[in-house]
Amino acid sequence: MMLAASGWSLIWANHSVLLHALVRTLEISAIAIAGACVIGVVLGAARAYRIPVISQLAAVYVEVIRNTPILVQVFFIYFAFPQVPWIGVRFDEFTAACLGVMIWGGAFNIENFRAGFEAVPQRYREAGFALGFGRIATFRHVVFPIGGRIAIPPSINTYIAVLKNTAIAGPAVGFAELTQVSYGIIETSLRTYTVFVAIGIVYLVIVWTLSASIRLLESRLALPEGRR
Repeated sequence: MMLAASGWSLIWANHSVLLHALVRTLEISAIAIAGACVIGVVLGAARAYRIPVISQLAAVYVEVIRNTPILVQVFFIYFAFPQVPWIGVRFDEFTAACLGVMIWGGAFNIENFRAGFEAVPQRYREAGFALGFGRIATFRHVVFPIGGRIAIPPSINTYIAVLKNTAIAGPAVGFAELTQVSYGIIETSLRTYTVFVAIGIVYLVIVWTLSASIRLLESRLALPEGRR
Protein backbone atom coordinates (compact mmCIF):
# COMPACT_ATOMS: atom_id res chain seq x y z
CA MET A 1 0.00 0.00 0.00
CA MET A 2 1.53 3.28 -1.09
CA LEU A 3 0.80 6.83 -0.10
CA ALA A 4 0.50 9.42 -2.83
CA ALA A 5 3.22 12.06 -3.11
CA SER A 6 0.90 14.68 -1.66
CA GLY A 7 0.22 12.31 1.22
CA TRP A 8 3.91 11.99 2.02
CA SER A 9 4.18 15.77 1.80
CA LEU A 10 1.46 16.10 4.43
CA ILE A 11 3.22 13.66 6.73
CA TRP A 12 6.57 15.38 6.22
CA ALA A 13 5.06 18.80 6.86
CA ASN A 14 3.90 17.51 10.26
CA HIS A 15 6.85 15.25 10.97
CA SER A 16 8.12 17.23 13.96
CA VAL A 17 4.71 17.14 15.65
CA LEU A 18 4.31 13.43 14.89
CA LEU A 19 7.83 12.66 16.11
CA HIS A 20 7.17 14.42 19.41
CA ALA A 21 3.87 12.53 19.75
CA LEU A 22 5.68 9.27 19.01
CA VAL A 23 8.17 9.98 21.80
CA ARG A 24 5.30 10.64 24.20
CA THR A 25 3.64 7.39 23.13
CA LEU A 26 6.84 5.48 23.79
CA GLU A 27 7.19 7.18 27.19
CA ILE A 28 3.72 6.08 28.24
CA SER A 29 4.34 2.58 26.92
CA ALA A 30 7.69 2.19 28.69
CA ILE A 31 6.35 3.39 32.04
CA ALA A 32 3.19 1.31 31.75
CA ILE A 33 5.06 -1.85 30.73
CA ALA A 34 7.54 -1.46 33.59
CA GLY A 35 4.71 -0.87 36.05
CA ALA A 36 2.70 -3.80 34.71
CA CYS A 37 5.76 -6.01 35.11
CA VAL A 38 6.22 -5.02 38.75
CA ILE A 39 2.51 -5.48 39.48
CA GLY A 40 2.57 -8.86 37.78
CA VAL A 41 5.58 -10.15 39.72
CA VAL A 42 4.50 -8.91 43.15
CA LEU A 43 0.80 -9.77 43.03
CA GLY A 44 1.40 -12.83 40.87
CA ALA A 45 3.64 -14.18 43.63
CA ALA A 46 0.99 -13.31 46.22
CA ARG A 47 -1.56 -15.27 44.20
CA ALA A 48 0.76 -18.23 43.64
CA TYR A 49 1.66 -18.45 47.34
CA ARG A 50 -1.92 -17.65 48.40
CA ILE A 51 -0.87 -14.94 50.84
CA PRO A 52 -3.94 -14.09 52.95
CA VAL A 53 -5.83 -10.89 52.13
CA ILE A 54 -3.35 -9.78 49.45
CA SER A 55 -4.18 -12.82 47.31
CA GLN A 56 -7.92 -12.18 47.61
CA LEU A 57 -7.56 -8.47 46.86
CA ALA A 58 -5.39 -9.29 43.84
CA ALA A 59 -8.05 -11.71 42.59
CA VAL A 60 -10.72 -9.01 42.85
CA TYR A 61 -8.44 -6.54 41.04
CA VAL A 62 -7.85 -9.03 38.23
CA GLU A 63 -11.55 -9.79 37.79
CA VAL A 64 -12.63 -6.14 37.83
CA ILE A 65 -10.00 -4.92 35.38
CA ARG A 66 -10.18 -7.87 32.98
CA ASN A 67 -13.96 -7.67 32.77
CA THR A 68 -14.39 -3.93 32.21
CA PRO A 69 -13.37 -1.87 29.15
CA ILE A 70 -10.09 0.01 29.41
CA LEU A 71 -11.86 3.15 28.19
CA VAL A 72 -14.14 3.07 31.24
CA GLN A 73 -11.12 2.54 33.49
CA VAL A 74 -9.28 5.53 32.03
CA PHE A 75 -12.40 7.70 32.29
CA PHE A 76 -12.74 6.71 35.95
CA ILE A 77 -9.13 7.58 36.72
CA TYR A 78 -9.26 10.95 34.97
CA PHE A 79 -12.84 12.13 35.52
CA ALA A 80 -14.35 10.18 38.43
CA PHE A 81 -11.40 9.54 40.75
CA PRO A 82 -11.03 13.23 41.72
CA GLN A 83 -14.64 13.12 42.98
CA VAL A 84 -14.18 10.04 45.18
CA PRO A 85 -14.87 11.07 48.82
CA TRP A 86 -11.84 11.44 51.10
CA ILE A 87 -9.43 11.13 48.15
CA GLY A 88 -10.06 13.81 45.56
CA VAL A 89 -6.73 13.32 43.77
CA ARG A 90 -6.65 14.83 40.28
CA PHE A 91 -4.23 13.42 37.72
CA ASP A 92 -2.91 15.22 34.66
CA GLU A 93 -3.45 13.73 31.20
CA PHE A 94 -0.06 12.00 31.04
CA THR A 95 -0.40 10.39 34.47
CA ALA A 96 -4.00 9.30 33.86
CA ALA A 97 -3.07 7.66 30.55
CA CYS A 98 -0.06 5.93 32.13
CA LEU A 99 -2.07 4.65 35.08
CA GLY A 100 -4.88 3.45 32.84
CA VAL A 101 -2.76 1.22 30.62
CA MET A 102 -0.48 0.21 33.52
CA ILE A 103 -3.35 -0.97 35.71
CA TRP A 104 -4.92 -2.77 32.74
CA GLY A 105 -1.67 -4.51 31.81
CA GLY A 106 -0.91 -5.35 35.43
CA ALA A 107 -4.16 -7.30 35.80
CA PHE A 108 -3.26 -9.56 32.89
CA ASN A 109 0.35 -9.85 33.99
CA ILE A 110 -0.66 -11.05 37.45
CA GLU A 111 -2.12 -14.17 35.88
CA ASN A 112 0.88 -14.57 33.56
CA PHE A 113 3.32 -14.62 36.47
CA ARG A 114 1.03 -16.59 38.77
CA ALA A 115 0.89 -19.35 36.18
CA GLY A 116 4.65 -19.15 35.68
CA PHE A 117 5.43 -19.44 39.39
CA GLU A 118 2.95 -22.28 39.88
CA ALA A 119 4.52 -24.13 36.94
CA VAL A 120 7.85 -24.46 38.77
CA PRO A 121 8.12 -28.12 39.83
CA GLN A 122 7.70 -28.75 43.55
CA ARG A 123 10.99 -30.65 43.68
CA TYR A 124 12.86 -27.40 42.97
CA ARG A 125 11.22 -25.73 45.94
CA GLU A 126 12.03 -28.73 48.11
CA ALA A 127 15.64 -28.58 46.93
CA GLY A 128 15.77 -24.93 48.01
CA PHE A 129 14.44 -25.80 51.46
CA ALA A 130 16.94 -28.67 51.69
CA LEU A 131 19.75 -26.17 51.06
CA GLY A 132 18.56 -24.14 54.03
CA PHE A 133 16.70 -21.44 52.11
CA GLY A 134 13.64 -19.94 53.70
CA ARG A 135 10.43 -19.27 51.81
CA ILE A 136 11.53 -15.84 50.56
CA ALA A 137 15.04 -16.99 49.64
CA THR A 138 13.62 -19.98 47.77
CA PHE A 139 11.36 -17.68 45.79
CA ARG A 140 14.21 -15.30 45.04
CA HIS A 141 16.81 -17.87 44.02
CA VAL A 142 14.69 -20.72 42.66
CA VAL A 143 11.06 -19.91 41.84
CA PHE A 144 11.46 -16.42 40.39
CA PRO A 145 14.33 -17.19 37.95
CA ILE A 146 12.48 -20.20 36.54
CA GLY A 147 8.87 -19.00 36.80
CA GLY A 148 9.79 -15.59 35.43
CA ARG A 149 11.18 -17.19 32.29
CA ILE A 150 8.09 -19.33 31.90
CA ALA A 151 5.95 -16.17 32.12
CA ILE A 152 7.77 -14.36 29.31
CA PRO A 153 5.80 -15.76 26.32
CA PRO A 154 2.31 -14.81 27.58
CA SER A 155 3.67 -11.50 28.86
CA ILE A 156 4.76 -10.56 25.34
CA ASN A 157 1.13 -10.32 24.24
CA THR A 158 0.29 -8.24 27.32
CA TYR A 159 3.08 -5.74 26.66
CA ILE A 160 2.09 -5.42 23.01
CA ALA A 161 -1.52 -4.82 24.05
CA VAL A 162 -0.36 -2.18 26.55
CA LEU A 163 1.46 -0.33 23.78
CA LYS A 164 -1.54 -0.48 21.46
CA ASN A 165 -3.92 0.59 24.22
CA THR A 166 -2.11 3.92 24.47
CA ALA A 167 -4.08 4.76 21.31
CA ILE A 168 -7.24 4.47 23.44
CA ALA A 169 -6.02 5.97 26.69
CA GLY A 170 -4.36 9.03 25.14
CA PRO A 171 -7.34 10.36 23.17
CA ALA A 172 -9.68 9.46 26.06
CA VAL A 173 -8.08 12.12 28.26
CA GLY A 174 -6.86 14.45 25.52
CA PHE A 175 -3.18 13.59 25.87
CA ALA A 176 -1.10 14.40 22.78
CA GLU A 177 0.19 10.95 21.91
CA LEU A 178 0.42 9.61 18.36
CA THR A 179 -3.24 8.83 17.72
CA GLN A 180 -4.54 12.00 19.36
CA VAL A 181 -2.17 14.17 17.29
CA SER A 182 -3.20 12.34 14.13
CA TYR A 183 -6.82 13.34 14.80
CA GLY A 184 -5.74 16.99 14.81
CA ILE A 185 -3.91 16.60 11.49
CA ILE A 186 -6.98 14.95 9.96
CA GLU A 187 -9.23 17.78 11.14
CA THR A 188 -7.08 20.40 9.41
CA SER A 189 -6.21 18.43 6.26
CA LEU A 190 -9.24 16.13 5.81
CA ARG A 191 -6.80 13.41 4.70
CA THR A 192 -8.09 10.55 6.85
CA TYR A 193 -6.73 7.76 4.65
CA THR A 194 -3.26 9.26 4.36
CA VAL A 195 -2.79 9.97 8.05
CA PHE A 196 -4.15 6.67 9.34
CA VAL A 197 -2.09 4.62 6.88
CA ALA A 198 1.04 6.44 8.00
CA ILE A 199 0.17 6.07 11.69
CA GLY A 200 -0.69 2.41 11.15
CA ILE A 201 2.73 1.80 9.60
CA VAL A 202 4.41 3.47 12.59
CA TYR A 203 2.48 1.31 15.08
CA LEU A 204 3.28 -1.80 13.03
CA VAL A 205 7.01 -1.05 13.15
CA ILE A 206 6.93 -0.28 16.89
CA VAL A 207 4.97 -3.42 17.78
CA TRP A 208 7.15 -5.62 15.56
CA THR A 209 10.30 -4.17 17.14
CA LEU A 210 8.96 -4.69 20.67
CA SER A 211 7.86 -8.23 19.89
CA ALA A 212 11.17 -9.13 18.25
CA SER A 213 13.16 -7.66 21.15
CA ILE A 214 11.21 -9.57 23.80
CA ARG A 215 11.38 -12.81 21.80
CA LEU A 216 15.14 -12.37 21.52
CA LEU A 217 15.29 -11.95 25.29
CA GLU A 218 13.08 -15.02 25.66
CA SER A 219 15.44 -17.11 23.51
CA ARG A 220 18.44 -16.00 25.55
CA LEU A 221 16.70 -16.80 28.84
CA ALA A 222 15.09 -20.03 27.66
CA LEU A 223 15.33 -22.90 30.12
CA PRO A 224 17.28 -26.00 29.11
CA GLU A 225 14.98 -28.91 28.32
CA GLY A 226 16.17 -30.84 31.33
CA ARG A 227 15.13 -28.12 33.79
CA ARG A 228 11.51 -27.76 32.64
